[in-house]
Amino acid sequence: MSKEYKIIVDDVYKTFNVYLDKANTIKEKLLFLFSRNKKEKREVLKGINLKVKKGEVVALIGTNGSGKSTLLKLMTKIIYPNKGKITTEGKLTSLLELGAGFHPDFSGRENIYFNASIFGLTKKEIDKRLDDIIEFSELGPYIDNPVRTYSSGMYMRLAFSVAINVDADILLIDEILSVGDEHFQNKCYEKMRDLKSQGKTMVFVTHSMQTVKQLCDRAVWLCDGTIKMDGPTEEVVDEYIKETK
Repeated sequence: MSKEYKIIVDDVYKTFNVYLDKANTIKEKLLFLFSRNKKEKREVLKGINLKVKKGEVVALIGTNGSGKSTLLKLMTKIIYPNKGKITTEGKLTSLLELGAGFHPDFSGRENIYFNASIFGLTKKEIDKRLDDIIEFSELGPYIDNPVRTYSSGMYMRLAFSVAINVDADILLIDEILSVGDEHFQNKCYEKMRDLKSQGKTMVFVTHSMQTVKQLCDRAVWLCDGTIKMDGPTEEVVDEYIKETK
């Protein structure tokens, strides 16, 4: 893989089986043995080719169901393509689903250790960063409470604070930032600008075109599982807004 690129998506296809009439109980399975559990294959991504350079900030835009989140999950290797290949270069961290990687009965502090260790940090490394993580999250009074008592915004604060402190080369972010209050959202975007200035590579999914224009070098417009347009942010966003009005 060329050192110029941090992410290469090569002719990727992804299909899911969707059950149309799924039996939920043993009785239903026996009574409707042949008529139940009908399924159909839905092709979510259809031959995606994409290269992300080192230090680029790329937005994936498109209407709901266009394949944005699926592509992000494939990049993290949470799921795998049916066809094609995705290659990443360097340490990767992601913020995809609210609460992912957290244990609800552990405290915020315990979950910092748990979550950061998933990203490859040792206990000694987490010890050094613990105060910075808690300070950025602004969860000081609640950090020793079980995270099941947290609001969605508090979950996001904790997850983002851990993700930016694991020294990753690539940061992948889904719509998780949308659940935070305006003050913390702005703080996150400011931190992302700082990471961008450090040469970090970022790909994120958002419906906020204003954020895309302010933060991104490039936008990739997904439509029905294919790339409809890929180019400079202003051009792609303006075309997207024009067509979706």
